[in-house]
Amino acid sequence: MPGSTLVIVESPAKAKSIAKMLGQGFEVRASKGHVADLPERDLGVDVEADFAPQYEIKKDKKPVVDELKRAAKGKRVLIATDPDREGEAIGWHVARLLELDQSAPLRVEFHEITPKVVREAVAKPRPIDQALVDAQQARRVLDRLVGYKLSPVLSMEFRRRALSAGRVQSVALRLLVEREQEIEAFVPQEYWTLEANFESEAARFKAQLYSVDGERLQAGDKFLITDEVKAQSVARRARAVERYAITKVERKERRRSPAPPFTTSTLQQAASGRLGWTASRTMRVAQRLYEGVDLPEGTVGLITYMRTDSVRVSQEALNEVRKVIPKEFGPGYLPEKPNFYATKKANAQDAHEAIRPTYPSRTPSSLRAHLSDEEYRLYELIWRRFVASQMVPAIFDQTTVTVEGGGLNFRAVGSVLKFEGFLKAWGREEGEGADEAENILPALREGAEARLLELATEQHFTEPPPRYTDASLIKTLEEMGIGRPSTYAPTLETLEKRAYLERQGKSLRPTQLGRDVVGYLLKSFPGVVAYEFTARMEERLDAVEDGKAQWPKVVREFYEPFLEEFARVPQKTCPKCGRPMELKVSRFGQFLGCTGYPECKYTEPLVQKREAEPIGETCPKCGQHELVRKYGRYGSFIACTGYPGCDYTRDESPSTGLECPKCHAGEVVQKISKRGKPYYRCNNKGCDFLVFDALADTLCPVCGWNELKRKRGGCANPSCERYAYPDLDREKPARSTARGKAKAPAKKAASKPRGKTAGKPATWADLEPFLGAVSSPDAEVARRIEEHKQSVAEVARALGLSEADVQAAHKRAMFKLRMAYGRARKEAVSA
Repeated sequence: MPGSTLVIVESPAKAKSIAKMLGQGFEVRASKGHVADLPERDLGVDVEADFAPQYEIKKDKKPVVDELKRAAKGKRVLIATDPDREGEAIGWHVARLLELDQSAPLRVEFHEITPKVVREAVAKPRPIDQALVDAQQARRVLDRLVGYKLSPVLSMEFRRRALSAGRVQSVALRLLVEREQEIEAFVPQEYWTLEANFESEAARFKAQLYSVDGERLQAGDKFLITDEVKAQSVARRARAVERYAITKVERKERRRSPAPPFTTSTLQQAASGRLGWTASRTMRVAQRLYEGVDLPEGTVGLITYMRTDSVRVSQEALNEVRKVIPKEFGPGYLPEKPNFYATKKANAQDAHEAIRPTYPSRTPSSLRAHLSDEEYRLYELIWRRFVASQMVPAIFDQTTVTVEGGGLNFRAVGSVLKFEGFLKAWGREEGEGADEAENILPALREGAEARLLELATEQHFTEPPPRYTDASLIKTLEEMGIGRPSTYAPTLETLEKRAYLERQGKSLRPTQLGRDVVGYLLKSFPGVVAYEFTARMEERLDAVEDGKAQWPKVVREFYEPFLEEFARVPQKTCPKCGRPMELKVSRFGQFLGCTGYPECKYTEPLVQKREAEPIGETCPKCGQHELVRKYGRYGSFIACTGYPGCDYTRDESPSTGLECPKCHAGEVVQKISKRGKPYYRCNNKGCDFLVFDALADTLCPVCGWNELKRKRGGCANPSCERYAYPDLDREKPARSTARGKAKAPAKKAASKPRGKTAGKPATWADLEPFLGAVSSPDAEVARRIEEHKQSVAEVARALGLSEADVQAAHKRAMFKLRMAYGRARKEAVSA
C-alpha cells in the first residue's frame, strides 16, 4: 500500500530526490542531520563507566524526532543516512529513538543518488554496523573530553571567550604557526645565474650556465656564485673562451600519466588551486551535486559520495567513460585497457568509490542550463578529472643540449608537447603542468661549434617556504595521517571562526592569538599537539571501525596521558578561600567563579580591563603630562594622562605604508572593529578617510585616489564615478502609508542633516560577506534567490521545502544580513 515503507535520510534535498526515484509505496523523511548528541552544558561522558556517553535529543530536533515517530507507526523503516561513520552514528541514534531492532536489515547506503542505485540499495538493506558506530562514538567522546577539559583552561589562561582546542584542530594550527616561524626565521641567500645566447650553424639558442670546472652552480641548498664579484669574474672568463662546442644533444620522449580521480582531499586541493575556493565551500557545493539536481528527466545526483579517500572506480563507470572519451575527444585518446590506481594511504577506507560523475555521459556543457554557476564549475572540475584519469598519457619531446668551453658547461633544455593525451580534458595550469611550457630548440648538431653572442648575469635571492593554503594544509595533514575526509573542512572553518588564523588571499596566516595558543599547548599539553601521537590515534580509530579494537580502550590510550598533563597545569585559585576557580556560564556570558559556591560566592569577569601603560614620553601637545598606552574597543592607542584638559591621542594601529589619498598628511592604518572585522582609516586626527577594504598601490585613472583590493575593484573616493561602495549621501525614498500615499517627513526630521550611515539599500554584493551571521539553510535560500536569481518556486523544488517556508527563510536571512551590514557600517563610521 502507498507509503508502507518509511525511508529516513539526512537532508530534505536528498529526501526530495529519493522520493521521486522510489515512487509509490515509499515515504521519505529527513532527520535534518544529527538528532541526538552529548549534552551542551555537561560533560555527558561517564569516565568511571568505560566512558559511557549520555546522549540526549538535541533541542531543535525534538519536533523532528516526534514527526519521525509518528511517520514510522505501522510501517517498515529503512535508514539511509550518509554512507560513512557519522552517517552510521546518525542512523544508530534514529533507530534507537524509534525503538527499532538494530540487528534487523534496516540500514541502506546510497553511494550515488541515481534511480538504479537507489532502488538496488533499498532492495538490499543490512543491519546497523556497530563497529562504524563505535568508531564515531570514540571520536566524539575524545573530542568532548579534550574540549570540555581544555577549552575552559584556554579561556582562563588568555582571559578570552570562545577559545577551543581539539586533536586535529590543534595539530593543524601548530603546522600553521611553525610554518610562520620558519618564514620569520628565514635568511635570504644571494645567488647569481648566467644566461648565454649562442649561435651554431646559423641557428640561435639560449643556454644557462650549469657548472664551472665540474662544480655545479647549485647543488641542493648550496650555490657556487653568491655575489656580483664572482658573477662578473665568471662572465669575463666566459667571454674570453676562444671556442665553444656542442658536446651533447640528447633527445628523448617523456610521458606524463594522468592523476587518479578525486578523493575528498584532492578535490579540496584542486578546487582551492583552480577555483580559489575554501574547503568548506567545496564540500557545500559537492553536497548539492551529490544529493540531486532537477533535470528534465527528473531529480538526479550528479556525483558519487564526496567523503572518501579511495581512488577505486566501479567497472560500470569504467565501461561508460570509455564510451565517452572517443566521442568527446577522439579514439586516439582512449587507452587499450582501463587505467587502475592504487590508494597510496595504507589506512584508506575503501568502502566508497572515488568522487566521479554518476553518469560520465552527462557532459558539463549539457548540464549548464540546469546548474548554478558554482555547481557547474565544480561539476566540470570533477567530470574533467575523472575522464582525464581514463585517458592516455601526454607525450613530450624533450631535448637537452650541452655546450662546453674553457671549463664552463652550459645547458639548454627544450620541451615540446607532442601529444596532448589526458591534458586535452584536464588542461594545463600553473602548478599542474605549466612548468612544461614549450621551449622549442632549433636543430643542433653534436660536435658543431657554438659562438657566444651575448652573456647576461642575473641576481636572485632564495625565498622562504610559502604559507599554507587550504590545499597545501589539507595535503600535509593527509600525508601525516592526521584527520579524515570529513574532518578537513570543519577543522579549517573552526580555526577561522576562533580567530586562530586569517586569510590573505589563498594563504592562511596564524593570528597572534593562534600563536599564543600553540605556544601554551606545546608547553602544557604537548601530547595534544604531537604529530605522531595524533596520527596514531587515527589509526586506532580505524582499528575500531575494522572491529580490531574496543573503543573504550582506544579512548583510554589518549585520555590517561592527557589527564597526566592536565594535572600538572597550575590552577587559578580563589583569592578569598583558596579553592580552585572555574569557568562558568550565565545568561550574561562567561565568568570565573569559585568552586566552593555557595559557601564562597567570589567571582570575577573573564575578560579583564587592561591598565594604561606608561611609554616614557611627554605629551607633545601640552608638554606637561606623560603619555600612556591605553586599550579600547578597537585596539591600543597612545593618549595623554592630562585628559580631559589635554585631548592628545595618537593611533598605534599597524600602518599599510600608504599615504592617505584624501589629506596627504597621514598614513592609512588598519583598525579592527569590536566584531573582529578589519577596516582602514587615516591616522591624521583631522581626516575622516575610511574604507572597508585594503588600499591597492594602483591609482584610479579618473580621480587619482588609490583603488581597492577587492574582487570587484573600485575607487576609494566617494566623489568618484568609480567609487566602490554605495552612495551614502543619497536620500532614502519616502515610505508609503497604509493608503498608498507617500508619508511626508516631520519638519524636525526634514531639517536634520542626514547621518553618515544613510544611503541607498545595500546590494547583494554588500550583504554577501555577512552570510556567516545567518543559519546555513536560510543562507542557502538567500544565495539562490539573490545571487542566482532563482524564483521562490525553483528554490522550493530544489531544497524540498514549501514555497511558504522558502519565503519565510528568505525574509529572515535578508533581515539578518541587512542588520549585520548596518552594524558594520555604523561601527566603522563611529570609529
